[in-house]
Amino acid sequence: MIEAPDADAAEDAFVAHGAQVHGWSYPEQAVRNYARNFAEAVERLGDDTQRRPEIGALAVHPVTDRVDDWLCYFDHTGFAGNPDWASCYCLEPHVPASPEMPERPWRQSRATLAARLRDGRTFGYLAYVDGEPAGWVNASLRSDYGLYADVDPQGPRPAQVIGISCFVIAPPYRRHGIASALLDRAIADAPLRGAGWVEAYPHRTPEPNDAGHFRGPRALYDARGFQPVVERERYTVLRLPVAPLG
Repeated sequence: MIEAPDADAAEDAFVAHGAQVHGWSYPEQAVRNYARNFAEAVERLGDDTQRRPEIGALAVHPVTDRVDDWLCYFDHTGFAGNPDWASCYCLEPHVPASPEMPERPWRQSRATLAARLRDGRTFGYLAYVDGEPAGWVNASLRSDYGLYADVDPQGPRPAQVIGISCFVIAPPYRRHGIASALLDRAIADAPLRGAGWVEAYPHRTPEPNDAGHFRGPRALYDARGFQPVVERERYTVLRLPVAPLG
């Protein structure tokens, strides 16, 4: 437990704790980034983490012209109860963090991903429940993912493959079929986007909690006919062909 009156003091206390107790080898700036990201996430995240026994009307929309909704969702709602992950802003699959700077400032990740959404280099969907954002899926083309650039060099061209890299479902709306609705929309829209395949990358041994399934549980894809094509150390590459238009 580290207590401090503000984010600056929390950052200093966390760095000192790491040096004195753990002897971390991470760059000091990365440790500072982590501490500040966590401290500021605690301040900005909402506290609604209680799962709803039932939910209202569900709708799924591309984020193309809803970037402000997406920002509000990631700023306050999607990671409620999980400040440790709240700095990601879904940038990692596109631009993996370097060993020299494994933790980036959250505002930098936020601005970078918002720009990518606006210019089309990142594409995804927001699920809304009663008009409020409740879930997100990153369904960009594999050619726009740095993390998955080499998953299958002999397979289809990356620009023809939609990769399902991340789900973020707000805690009150989990286990109500929102991830399924997001995935089904991504599959249905794939031909409209010129894609011939949809891919997924579920962890082989995910953490035993909802957050640990952020790539989607394997059963979600098996139920829709995805087939394994490559086994990686930590995840399996699954692929589903989709019928072209016309």
